[in-house]
Amino acid sequence: MKKLMITIMLFPLLGFTQIIENVDYISPFNNEVAAVKKGDKWAFIDKEGQIVVEFRDDLVPSDNDNSTYPVFNNERSLITAEKNGIPYFGYIDKSGKTVIKPEFLNATNFKDGVALAIVVEKEIVGYNDIFNKPVAYYHYFEVVIDTAGKATQYLTQLAIHVAPSNKKNQQVPPIITSKLLSNNTVAVKENNKWTIKKIN
Repeated sequence: MKKLMITIMLFPLLGFTQIIENVDYISPFNNEVAAVKKGDKWAFIDKEGQIVVEFRDDLVPSDNDNSTYPVFNNERSLITAEKNGIPYFGYIDKSGKTVIKPEFLNATNFKDGVALAIVVEKEIVGYNDIFNKPVAYYHYFEVVIDTAGKATQYLTQLAIHVAPSNKKNQQVPPIITSKLLSNNTVAVKENNKWTIKKIN
């Protein structure tokens, strides 16, 4: 019995190497982790080959170095979740925990502590007695967000005033036209011309 107890106590200390088999793709390391793909799911491993974020189907691949894979920047990685058939974007941290809930119609990876996103704001302008429901306008804005998901600056308003749609031809996220130049400047495109703005 004593021998069995010693074996049980030593078992976790012996340490078995985690084996990841049948992987379809392994990305270069970025922010101390690499993305690995198996089927339709992605995970992240550290430099020891240990999985730090388990395989999941909500990670968002980005174009990087002539390939497409999810990345971590500023300890954040993009995820997507559908609500009423509409894809929304948010972020997880390296433990796999959602730290910015999916609420943006589109979003970019973080760079130097900021990211770009498209937010939708609903404005109730009246009430329709015939259909027994409120009348609302929807305002779409390109914004700068911080690593907590807070909109720190509004950049431009998009000319869309209908509610987000789950129609198949409208399921592609609206395009973010602004570009992050650095942690304190952004290029905003309006009327086919660029304006360089300082990030507040």
